[in-house]
Amino acid sequence: MTRYLFVHFRETTTPDGEQVYFALSRDGFSWEALHGGRPVLWAYRGDHGVRDMTIIRDIATGRFHIYATDLSLAYGMRGKYQHSWEAVSRYGSKNLAHWESPDLVHWTEEELIPLGDEDFGCLWAPDILYDPSAQDYVLHFSASHRSNGFGPKRIYYVRTRDFRQYTLPQLLYEKADSGVIDSAMYADGGRYYLFVKSEKNPANLILLRGNTVTGPFTRIPAFDQAMAQIDAGKYEAPTAVRLDDGRWCLFLDYYGVHGAGQGYIPFVSDSLENGAFVRADEKFAFPYGFKHGTILPITEEEYARMRAHDWDDVPDLR
Repeated sequence: MTRYLFVHFRETTTPDGEQVYFALSRDGFSWEALHGGRPVLWAYRGDHGVRDMTIIRDIATGRFHIYATDLSLAYGMRGKYQHSWEAVSRYGSKNLAHWESPDLVHWTEEELIPLGDEDFGCLWAPDILYDPSAQDYVLHFSASHRSNGFGPKRIYYVRTRDFRQYTLPQLLYEKADSGVIDSAMYADGGRYYLFVKSEKNPANLILLRGNTVTGPFTRIPAFDQAMAQIDAGKYEAPTAVRLDDGRWCLFLDYYGVHGAGQGYIPFVSDSLENGAFVRADEKFAFPYGFKHGTILPITEEEYARMRAHDWDDVPDLR
């Protein structure tokens, strides 16, 4: 049976929220926090905080890699960004934070991966998946760019085979009538499904389908109909996982209130192809509001190892 790891951050006004947290589930429905709901990895480079985590298992080596946005609002909004989201978007980090592990319990220290040059604004919300046709990994993220005056954001990507060297960024997807952020992509049935948050028209999540990792992509209308049932402009950060029974579970990060009321809301569908996701709050249990992260299917052995590990050996770098 598959077990599940959720890598995420927490919505707090203090710097400990913008760190890396782990939670586990035996079935994808009931979740428990590791380390007593405290961070398992700390960011002490760059902005000294991280958000929007993604995780992947390297097929060749079995090692695990976490990437995250190098950004602390707890520090930065009070300091260098002067309470301006525009300043964050334009002058934020051109790096992504990265950790590596052989076993999910012993991790390298944070390193910063420089992927953007001065033509880019802040690099947000990385996601990564394997491309079997090229036998490499496609790491994608949202960013503003000098070419449109650092206006509406687009989705860009780089490729890597070894998690050490990366190609120059290329455009993955742009929406003609609005910016897009928070991309998450999944392979299923020989096709690729790309979730993004559209900033306008609609101010909601959209789902696209392509025959290759890099598109081109077309909208799935049934998903638009499903998302029309939720409040526009209050959800972001899609992440999805296929459960053992074949259904897909989509989690959307609700940010329509301040503070602890924020966090992931679950939706379930029989397939990505039909896009007909139905909200299913009553079937899921979370110890607190998980914020923008990614779910990794893991083995029973990995699940047991993580639950048994003494996470008190994690240094608290506050």
